[in-house]
Amino acid sequence: MTEPIRVLVCDDQALIRTGFATIIGAQPDLEVVGECGDGRAAVDLAARVRPDVVVMDVRMPVLDGIEATRLLAGVGVTHPVKVLVVTTFNLDEYVYEALRAGASGFLLKDAPPAQLLHGIRTVATGAALLAPEVTRQLVGRYASRISPPERTSDDGPLTPRELEVLQLIASGMSNSEIAATLVISHETVKTYVSRILAKLDLRDRVQAVVYAYRRGLVA
Repeated sequence: MTEPIRVLVCDDQALIRTGFATIIGAQPDLEVVGECGDGRAAVDLAARVRPDVVVMDVRMPVLDGIEATRLLAGVGVTHPVKVLVVTTFNLDEYVYEALRAGASGFLLKDAPPAQLLHGIRTVATGAALLAPEVTRQLVGRYASRISPPERTSDDGPLTPRELEVLQLIASGMSNSEIAATLVISHETVKTYVSRILAKLDLRDRVQAVVYAYRRGLVA
């Protein structure tokens, strides 16, 4: 029998924290291994309980979710933990920073329970979760702040088709939408995405989106 995905829930609002824990704990393939109300507690608790995924709020006391994410999943962390940021839409100015800090995904707090559960399972597998509408409304909104004005030679390893797929990812398209746009199979799209990540030494789809905006590949 497969071991359940171990989840740590971190949110400073007790009602939301309890609600998430109840929804997650009711799933046979998920297990809540801890709850806490601030980022510092999340970092300390994660070191003890070793969760597979941390469901992380952004604005919290003591240590906010961005800094906590950086300590749990940022560059140089010896044993990084996958972080799924769950926050309200009016905090979107912070979400890009959370993704840069190492978060593997982002969901809105008003997302239905099924989407939260899907997000946890997706992030746990090592995939990234950045909904197309979030890409368009969030990352796109801050494109002028995060992307340089000129292209660089770093995109050289990509073939023209891989570059096209990367641009479509960054524009907010899912794999299915990319497949329909390019008239290719869903599996072929997945292959292209894997090659892009490998060639550019990117961890996941979220980093690919950020990379594309930084390089000015989308506007």
